[in-house]
Amino acid sequence: MIECSTVIAHPRRDLFTWHTRPGAVRRLLPPWQPLTVVSEAESLVDGRAVLRLPGGLKWVAQHDPSAFVADSCFVDALATGGWRHIHEFSDAGTDRTQVRDRVETPVPARILQSMFTYRHRQLADDLAAHHFAAESGLSPRVVAITGTSGLVGSALAAFLTTGGHRVIRLVRRLARDRDERHWEPMNPAPDLLRGVDAVIHLAGASIAGRFTTEHKQRVRDSRIEPTRRLALAAAHCDGGPSVFISASAIGFYGPDRGDAILSEDSSRGEGFLADVVAKWEDATTPADEAGIRVVRVRTGIVQAAAGGSLRLLRPLFSVGLGGKLGSGQQWVSWIGLDDLVDVYHRAIWDSDLNGPVNAVAPQAVRNDEYTDTLGTVLNRPTVLPVPSFAPRLLLGSEGTRELAQADQRVAPGRLLDRGHRFRQPNLADALAHQLGRFSH
Repeated sequence: MIECSTVIAHPRRDLFTWHTRPGAVRRLLPPWQPLTVVSEAESLVDGRAVLRLPGGLKWVAQHDPSAFVADSCFVDALATGGWRHIHEFSDAGTDRTQVRDRVETPVPARILQSMFTYRHRQLADDLAAHHFAAESGLSPRVVAITGTSGLVGSALAAFLTTGGHRVIRLVRRLARDRDERHWEPMNPAPDLLRGVDAVIHLAGASIAGRFTTEHKQRVRDSRIEPTRRLALAAAHCDGGPSVFISASAIGFYGPDRGDAILSEDSSRGEGFLADVVAKWEDATTPADEAGIRVVRVRTGIVQAAAGGSLRLLRPLFSVGLGGKLGSGQQWVSWIGLDDLVDVYHRAIWDSDLNGPVNAVAPQAVRNDEYTDTLGTVLNRPTVLPVPSFAPRLLLGSEGTRELAQADQRVAPGRLLDRGHRFRQPNLADALAHQLGRFSH
């Protein structure tokens, strides 16, 4: 029997209820593990959750009705045996709960320790974010989101549903249930956003890739006009959203800004991405002119084990092939995935937040510091500098300048002015949380 427990400063019923909501499994699944959610259990009493493993294998966890105790205990077991997970919740003082996980399995405890550390931290931080929002006046909302199949969208949707909000996924295929609506980016239906309190627009083609004419056109076409048309749909919809939140990027500031600290009031830079981002942000104007509060989330380099640059770097660093890029002196403005989720969450409820918002951690780091930190977290050397030709092979010369060698020292000025709390303001903590490298 493997056991792990922690005390979380929230009432027992709140913690148990959180686990009953859609998205709980997705929020607790460690990002470094090669698992994806196929379906979540509809009930903790007798439901069944299905996860996908590499090679087409599936993990099927069946809940045991004989062990269920409302607000106190639920149990799931692997259908083929070898795993029985007992989730227990007990009072630990006023508005405090002891969360205890007990697992019957032949798997060594050291392998599972990081998983439980991650789960308990994630649970505590998510509940704290929801509690703070509720104290600030946020009640359950209906939130429409584009791009929910992506890295940020899937995490954000799960976070919101576990907080008691209803998420409507705007999808380009035919809708499958009441929580999906068919969305045609170039011709959104007039009633697409009816009954929606907030819309979060995340959809767009990946910027990563060689900056060919075709790639650059895809990046432009997937952002500017679809954003404008969605903003028009919001502006003209009766009973539509009161806030329009659109993804944006720190590419607005251009790729070579040196040591200048860039706030939301800093000037636009030069280059392809600065051009695209400026037009992307301008495309939200119809919503703004209709009196809808508009927030443009200028996102830094997202740190997530399951996607983005960290997913590409981790295998190289894990075998000791990681190193600084070029001189290593260029600034890296980063943000952890869950901190980015919190920024979008805050944009829903903080009525004083509008216009451009820099979604970056409080402290940018230079590339050589990022390299050393990732190497330390993974306990691997970082002595081999990346050859200058390597990024050019993948991105071309323009893509290398705009992405791999971008030098942007961005500060989250408006978030700090609002007293925003970051979960992992320190790079080492953010990487450890994503990669499961905790100090026990």
